[in-house]
Amino acid sequence: MIAVLLVDDHALLRAGFRALLEGEDDMTVVGEAGDGKEAVALIALTSPDVVLMDISMPGLDGIEATRQILAAGADAGPRVLLLTTFESSETVYEGVRSGASGFMLKDSDPDELLRAIRVVAAGDALLSPRIARRLLSDLAALPEVTRSAPERLSSLTEREREVMALVAMGLTNDAIAERLVVSRATAKTHVSRAMRKLHAHDRAQLVALAYEAGLVRAGGAANGQV
Repeated sequence: MIAVLLVDDHALLRAGFRALLEGEDDMTVVGEAGDGKEAVALIALTSPDVVLMDISMPGLDGIEATRQILAAGADAGPRVLLLTTFESSETVYEGVRSGASGFMLKDSDPDELLRAIRVVAAGDALLSPRIARRLLSDLAALPEVTRSAPERLSSLTEREREVMALVAMGLTNDAIAERLVVSRATAKTHVSRAMRKLHAHDRAQLVALAYEAGLVRAGGAANGQV
């Protein structure tokens, strides 16, 4: 059973999320918070597996709340899935640095949100394909970045680079496995090795690195890799 803590300053939205999640056999809502400060305080009391966190809240916002929640050690704490209306790429970068495991848009389909919660709870990270495309598009406005080190990827195998490009296109481990005709475990291993070699905290950081190294073009298309 996946224990989820809901964090949003709109009670009506929390009620909608609760109704959606509690209709699933493998999920339960263990608590609700109306702001980041309340969310931080509830972690010890509710012990959630996943925190569904709104980014934009008055007082302590979702990004700072995520930093505080994970400050004691991300491995021992819950996974945080940030919800956003996508205000800016800067917001996504800040979320990456905060240690969040995923980003979803608030207008995502319910099935997409449920899948994201399961992916994050399983220990994977997830970046909404729409956010990935927007992030890549914004990175294209920074030409000096595109000249950075393909040598930064010199430690990766050809297959790890291929997988990294697919991650940058927003594919999950299951989708990568299907694309490359390998097992999910193999796809996950390639992603994990690429992250470890590049010292990337999660998939969102791999997206930025993939574009900087020229593995993908603006809009998320692979650049001769897949």
